[in-house]
Amino acid sequence: MRKHRGLRRYYQNLKKQKENWSGLNFTDKDKACFDLWHTHFDWKGYGNDSFKRRKPHLDKLFREFAVLEEKAKSIKTEYQIWATLLDYESGDDALFLHTPNPTQDNFPWKIKDLSSKNNLTNSDLAEYVNNLSGYKILFGQADENYCVVFKDNVGVALT
Repeated sequence: MRKHRGLRRYYQNLKKQKENWSGLNFTDKDKACFDLWHTHFDWKGYGNDSFKRRKPHLDKLFREFAVLEEKAKSIKTEYQIWATLLDYESGDDALFLHTPNPTQDNFPWKIKDLSSKNNLTNSDLAEYVNNLSGYKILFGQADENYCVVFKDNVGVALT
């Protein structure tokens, strides 16, 4: 296994709040259109090695969930915000923003076959999501088990 250089600085930078991290433009509030826009916070999959490496990425994701929630209040259209967390693929954990758009007829986005029963086999991730407060968490299964995390009172519900 190759040693990754500069990880201490990488994780320090991950903790810092950066302005306009998303590249999303909320200045034209009348024409805001986000067709399943999403971002990943662990592009390199460092969190696949251990939960100790995954947790800072999850913490960043939920800090940015709050930032995105505040920014989305300024747009003049309906929207949905949610996160998906996969059992073991940290690089696929993502934060989503979705609005009605002229190119697709896919709003509101509905995720089917979700359950309130925790099916995560990654015990560290299961404990992490169980300790989230203020979020609704639903679980599903595709190629691997996953959960969808959102807030009932923010935007249009996913279910």
